[in-house]
Amino acid sequence: MSTAAPPHELAGPVAGPASSGRRVVRALTHDWAAMASAGFLALILLMAVLAPLISLITGHGPNEFDTAAINTDLGGIPHGAFGGISAEHPFGVEPQNGRDILARIAYGARVSLLIAAAATVLTTLLGVVLGMLAGFYQGWVDQVICRVMDFLMAFPALIFMIAILSSLPAGNRSVLLVVVISVFGWPYLARVVRGQTMTLVNREFVEAARASGASTSALVFKEILPNLRSSLIVMTTLAVPGYIGTEAGLSFLGVGVAPPTPSWGQMISSSVGWYAVDPMYFAIPGLFLFLTVLSLTVLGDRLRAAFDAGDAS
Repeated sequence: MSTAAPPHELAGPVAGPASSGRRVVRALTHDWAAMASAGFLALILLMAVLAPLISLITGHGPNEFDTAAINTDLGGIPHGAFGGISAEHPFGVEPQNGRDILARIAYGARVSLLIAAAATVLTTLLGVVLGMLAGFYQGWVDQVICRVMDFLMAFPALIFMIAILSSLPAGNRSVLLVVVISVFGWPYLARVVRGQTMTLVNREFVEAARASGASTSALVFKEILPNLRSSLIVMTTLAVPGYIGTEAGLSFLGVGVAPPTPSWGQMISSSVGWYAVDPMYFAIPGLFLFLTVLSLTVLGDRLRAAFDAGDAS
């Protein structure tokens, strides 16, 4: 349940020609795995955006109980086969309370994607700023930042996250998740950015800009940062599935998103006690989580391969 992929998996090309973007798009559109992954992710994103409309069409909100869909005499087992799947409940209902699984999957996608996206933005911001500071100035600045990175990377992140989140109120748990995940996630990106910045600082075009009197901000934002673009795209793409998995894992352990807010990890956790009598309650959110993380991982891997191929050509 790592907060980010290790640096050696994230490293990408330092620079590429101006036409590399077109070559990458062309390579991805000819890759069936990349297109299938992108298509599934587009479907999940659409489901998350249209979650209120889905609830309106089905007539069931994510927290609405439907006691008519469950057999109270048998402890709340859904009526019908496959967990109560029917025209009224296309993905079935939750045992014991009859909440519509489709509505909770759609709203759970919102939670997972928003937390992962926010954590990625914050992690990228911290990683880029601190990584570039360390690589550009080096010396004592580099030493301080590197020691902080080593300290955070040496921590057992999952245990520390559980300890922090379990001791804090559940009211703003989503915000806390973003902050905690980002605190432990940025060193992996910063280490890669630092190494590439140290390489770029000594390149001829940076030395030429420095000799012509360019300011530090011009060197950073006009000469170095644009040459990290492809690497940052790949790194953030590969980091998102890790953050989705982390949020789901923490919710599964009971320290993530607080009920009744829907969460895929929370749904999987609740399904454990019902697996023997209603396996679909576990299978559906588990399948959505698995396919989402797999699609993001495959897309990130294909994106990295496309950038590498464009850089080599």
